[in-house]
Amino acid sequence: MHPYRTHTCNELRPADAGKTARLSGWVYHKRDHGGILFLDLRDHYGRTQVVIHPSRPFFEQAGALHLESVVTVTGKVVEREAAMVNPDIDTGAVELVADEFVVEGESELTPIYLGGDTGEVGPEDLRLKYRYLDLRRESLHRNIVLRSQVISYLRSKMEALGFHEYQTPILTSSSPEGARDFLVPSRMHPGQFYALPQAPQIFKQLLMVAGFDRYFQIAPCFRDEDARADRSPGEFYQLDVEMSYVTQDDVFAVMEQVIPDTFTRFAKPGKKVFGAPFPRIPYREAMLKYGTDKPDLRNPIEMFDVTDLFGASGFGAFAKAVAAGSVVRAIPVKAIKDRPRSFFDKMEKYALEIGAKGLGYLVWDEASEKKIKGPIAKFLTPEELAELARRGSMTDGDVMFFMCDKPDACNDIAGKIRTRLGETLDLINKDEYRFCWIVDFPFFETDPETGAIIFSHNPFSMPQGGMDALLSGKPLDIVAYQYDIVCNGVELSSGAVRNHRTDIMLKAFEICGYPADEVYRRFPALANAFKYGAPPHAGIAPGVDRMLMLLTDSDSIREVIAFPMNGRAQDLMMNAPSPVTEKQLRELHIKVRAQNVAPGTQS
Repeated sequence: MHPYRTHTCNELRPADAGKTARLSGWVYHKRDHGGILFLDLRDHYGRTQVVIHPSRPFFEQAGALHLESVVTVTGKVVEREAAMVNPDIDTGAVELVADEFVVEGESELTPIYLGGDTGEVGPEDLRLKYRYLDLRRESLHRNIVLRSQVISYLRSKMEALGFHEYQTPILTSSSPEGARDFLVPSRMHPGQFYALPQAPQIFKQLLMVAGFDRYFQIAPCFRDEDARADRSPGEFYQLDVEMSYVTQDDVFAVMEQVIPDTFTRFAKPGKKVFGAPFPRIPYREAMLKYGTDKPDLRNPIEMFDVTDLFGASGFGAFAKAVAAGSVVRAIPVKAIKDRPRSFFDKMEKYALEIGAKGLGYLVWDEASEKKIKGPIAKFLTPEELAELARRGSMTDGDVMFFMCDKPDACNDIAGKIRTRLGETLDLINKDEYRFCWIVDFPFFETDPETGAIIFSHNPFSMPQGGMDALLSGKPLDIVAYQYDIVCNGVELSSGAVRNHRTDIMLKAFEICGYPADEVYRRFPALANAFKYGAPPHAGIAPGVDRMLMLLTDSDSIREVIAFPMNGRAQDLMMNAPSPVTEKQLRELHIKVRAQNVAPGTQS
């Protein structure tokens, strides 16, 4: 017999009754019922109940053990009585009656509670400090196993579609664009630094120039960014993809196979996945209808513009704001007229909290004398009210909210109000995955501080219309072949058709004030490589962590990463970042400025 186990803790069934089996695992629960000790033994695969009778010489030892001790138990498999079957676990119809008991690794009292997944599981920083214990919790353990399965499936899907996985460097050069780099000092080249890649962007484009045609990689990316619920500071993983001789539609066709198939395969029971084709929503339309370029299409509310109507109306507050450059968005909601006044007061309070100057609304109520009620109804003519009803297809019981502000602020605030209404009114079906493409992103925008023309998204994208658009079009009117995949309000991916022509690249950068010599200095690999024949190519990079966050219904991305940092970019388990020795600093030709060093650390 194997010294540790003949079966896993999820393997025994009634057909095994009468057999002698050996299990090893952690003591998950202990119960003393009438002098008989019951242990739930847990391993990677599941749980089995172990019965220890008081006649056994190890009874007292087993009873004194702390939970989470590792033990090996040998005994007889016994089928449980019908009334004692536990339907919550796969082995619930049997139990192991112990004849031998060996303590493999005794545990102290654990600093975090591991006895269940319901209720409070402890402060996050404490959980992260003892992450190796936290990972024993069944829900978190399942998440990490699922992560492995999803990555394996993504690899198999990409290979089946003719892609090959190639690795790109982890130590590379600092990027002058994008997010903040993690820098690595060079010992052999004093005063110079490598950077960890924010993404394999340039390398995967160079692979296309080199002739590899269809590339993918489950790629680690590193960005020194602040944490958010859907963004981990430090590192993250993406399904990095690049293809040669393709159009935007070719990229869409690949992703519309891979993404919905992955969600269908791994979604929880009862979840509905809306597959291909994904709706394609131009960026400007998304901002108008949803107030964001990451719309949650489970929310049926669609906003629309009514600036023209209010600019000429008798509602002075809005009319003056429109004259000064503001816009007005209408947010129509169906069949909620019977909500109490407190509902509208809470919505107005929320609007003020997120930066609005106020929130107007109208209620269509056929039973009332005026038919349309609300604080701003008296400022509008019957014709204006009728036009609002026509544009919003308003009927009895419907409500229309109004937001007025400068375009960017109005989009942002109105979008958040749309989301709050969807949540408050329970309009969002949480058992659905709805995907969409956001397309036609503006190539350029104005710097809010200087007013200069800058790139809005990705400077290496192909402008729609190519060189002609750059030569004859107004910069702020040019759109690029740039696209995002969005699912349930979460951006899963950004991508683009790449600019593979040096002349178009130089012209695009010239519009943003970069002379040609500076482009070659900042981006030498791409700018030079394109001179030697670059194929048309395009790519995309769905975030693996965000896909898993959606698949597991997790509120935080840290719940799908085995060893994440906390929100302050600290690894509390490994004590990173941490000071290093003076010897290490000397080898790297680095001196730390004293004013930037925490008290008591190396300076």
